[in-house]
Amino acid sequence: MSSSPNRVFAARLVGLPVFDPRGDQVGKVRDVVVALRSEYSQPRVLGLVAEVFGRRRIFVPMTRVTAIEGGQVHTTGLLNMRRFELRQAETLIVGQMLDRQVTIRPTGITGTVYDIGLEQARNRDWVVSRVAIQEPGKGLRRRGQTHIVEWRDIEGLTRREDTQGATHLLAALSDLRPADAAAVIHDLPRERRTAVVAGLNDERLADVLEELPEEDQVEILQLLDTERAADILEEMSPDDAADLIAELSPETAATLLAAMEPNEAEDVRRLMSYAEKTAGAMMTPEPVILSPDATVADALAHVRNPDLTPSLAALVYICRQPLETPTGRLLGAAHIQRLLREPPSTLVAAALDESMDPLRPDATIDQVAAHLATYNLVAAPVVDEDGRLLGAVTVDDLLDHMLPDGWRDHAPRRTAGGMP
Repeated sequence: MSSSPNRVFAARLVGLPVFDPRGDQVGKVRDVVVALRSEYSQPRVLGLVAEVFGRRRIFVPMTRVTAIEGGQVHTTGLLNMRRFELRQAETLIVGQMLDRQVTIRPTGITGTVYDIGLEQARNRDWVVSRVAIQEPGKGLRRRGQTHIVEWRDIEGLTRREDTQGATHLLAALSDLRPADAAAVIHDLPRERRTAVVAGLNDERLADVLEELPEEDQVEILQLLDTERAADILEEMSPDDAADLIAELSPETAATLLAAMEPNEAEDVRRLMSYAEKTAGAMMTPEPVILSPDATVADALAHVRNPDLTPSLAALVYICRQPLETPTGRLLGAAHIQRLLREPPSTLVAAALDESMDPLRPDATIDQVAAHLATYNLVAAPVVDEDGRLLGAVTVDDLLDHMLPDGWRDHAPRRTAGGMP
């Protein structure tokens, strides 16, 4: 590898950008694939799992990696864009080896794997060279002592465990965006996925669930008891929760809705009452809603909420009381871009976009798309026959419903060995 470090740790590779020979970024590293042969045969690194456009995961052979330096991975030649599929003889370091119970042979110390060191051998092949393990905490110590030892001194590295924990895998996922964490979880074996789901807090799990394919959402929700499943649904945005509940059996859906907080359940039921792929079914009932006496400073304070998506934060809606959907009469909407040019003490009502027409909840998906495209909008209000605000449809809501089912996994699959 041209003047690049020939020793790296696998968990630190996750999230690094991958560049092609022209210097264009083609994806991000999601995992490392190794061949575990026996306790006494040094594991060979086969390649990287990289996520490219459309969340497609591809296999990047280590023979194509020319450098790992400066927080970047550089490759040479053409990459095979077929979808990565793990073969029986292959193991994912992040997805399967972290948290594996092992023993240091010379000392008998037992601990869990929290990282794997990789090194380029003299023959240019990459191999597993070191293993970082952590002992269990003792007494008042929350974290046990850590050790980095040679691979040959580790026993249990090739052993698969039914009760493998997820502490260090969760740590590796903690810095990833929800969509990126979802991509990792999607490809985990069932037992590892179960352990990860158990370790995520409700808010984080809800964020990740929103980014997973529907079949994964249903499978994960079925792993949870009713109380926690209801808590997760409450943490999700109401439109995503409604879409997920619609995939469940009527009995399960009724049970979960009954277990949710009444106000949260009411929002979900209202969204589920609209026909599929209409403005009412796609909208979120929780846009930024302000009263007529709200100032620009008030509006800017509300859109600073980090939980708002960029499209939801692009518009604020001025309504008569009550200010929860369905609101009083909608007076209009104001663009944050416009409000940034106004003095903070100015009333938002003085800067409304009077050319913006609201949508009706029965507007079809094509009508919604045409409306947003015609007026160059990233969001639009949805009102009932009395002019009360019911919610807002955003461009990301629209894309979620316009893309074909299973769009995250539509890419062709990689064949054995990573070749077409």
